[in-house]
Amino acid sequence: MLKEGDKIPEIVVKNQFDKSVNLHDFIGKKLIIFFYPRASTPGCTAEACNLSDNYSRFQKSGYEILGVSADTVKKQLSFSNKYEFPYMLLADVDKKIIKSFGVWGPKKFQGREYEGIIRTTFIIDENGFVKKIITNVKTKDHTSQILG
Repeated sequence: MLKEGDKIPEIVVKNQFDKSVNLHDFIGKKLIIFFYPRASTPGCTAEACNLSDNYSRFQKSGYEILGVSADTVKKQLSFSNKYEFPYMLLADVDKKIIKSFGVWGPKKFQGREYEGIIRTTFIIDENGFVKKIITNVKTKDHTSQILG
């Protein structure tokens, strides 16, 4: 997993509108990248909606937000449209960003072990360096974990 102080990688993936997005396009801006397991599931919806509901607070603090999962462009667009998210969702189907940030790994659910996205949020400074990492995400109150 990337650590605090690491520089984010230069990776290009598609957003929910099927447009290419390069993480380095955000250099010069503060950035929140939240990784979630799957669009339209209860925990992921709660987390994404909490960030969306507080989007103006993030903007006042100078942050842009990117949500990332391994869902397809079509699924990300459907998720974004359903809840009218004001930020981009990245469709990292090939798991390029997910693996480079180190958030792909072993998980357990109902006694079953499998590989998947470990829900994690990275706070990135204007120079593209990881400032803070949140691994114990509270999906219904994630904004307070980020903004304090």
